[in-house]
Amino acid sequence: MNARRVSLIAVLAVAFVSRLCAGQEITIAAAADLQSAMQDVAARFHHETGKTVKLIYGSSGNFFQQIQNGAPFDMFFSANLEYPKKLEAAGLTEPGTYYHYAKGKIVIWVPNDSKLDLSSGLHSLLEPSIKKIAVANPQHAPYGQAAVAAMQKENVYDKVKDKFVLGENISQTALFVISGSADVGIVALSLALSPNMKDRGRYAEVPVSEYPPIEQACVVLTSSKNKETARQFLLFVKTVAVADILRSYGFDVQGSAAK
Repeated sequence: MNARRVSLIAVLAVAFVSRLCAGQEITIAAAADLQSAMQDVAARFHHETGKTVKLIYGSSGNFFQQIQNGAPFDMFFSANLEYPKKLEAAGLTEPGTYYHYAKGKIVIWVPNDSKLDLSSGLHSLLEPSIKKIAVANPQHAPYGQAAVAAMQKENVYDKVKDKFVLGENISQTALFVISGSADVGIVALSLALSPNMKDRGRYAEVPVSEYPPIEQACVVLTSSKNKETARQFLLFVKTVAVADILRSYGFDVQGSAAK
């Protein structure tokens, strides 16, 4: 076998392996409230299948715009139902892949060294010592929309809105409070229970009756180049094991997942 033929075989082998590996990986655009939970889900999926999930976090609204403009994601995990439904209506999702996977919750969170009494719930935001309140931008972040709705229902919104520090997504909103850029924040319960936050502060849940349900859905996108792996991951998300992971981060999955 001459050197040229050996070289050609080697090149073809590398190309085959590269293509095979590419088919073993999917890229997911995930709402920022899923930052720790989805990391755990992806790790378990990789352990069980050997396939890799690349996660990119951000606000659901920004991802919605990016996907409409052709962003190369395989799946989209939104923090609401509206954006996946709109993508479905526009023919940008694979038929039959729309899935309502969980319902999120919001909390008021402060660092451990804060003296703020959270027992009065959202009315604690009226405390004069509070100078800055971190909230996700309600223009494109579902958790920000929920926070604004809750404050309006409790009649505190107009009294505190000038103190808002707006995060691009709920993860950045939490970071504002952790870093001291804000005194208090309204963040996702899933983040308050995450390894990065659970030992660094305390929180009070905002009653779910105070804001519209933060129902969350995912879809496989027609632009996906690895639809088979994406569909396999979708089936995995529907398992009891994943439902248990989501519940451990405070998500309500009753009636949506693990059917």
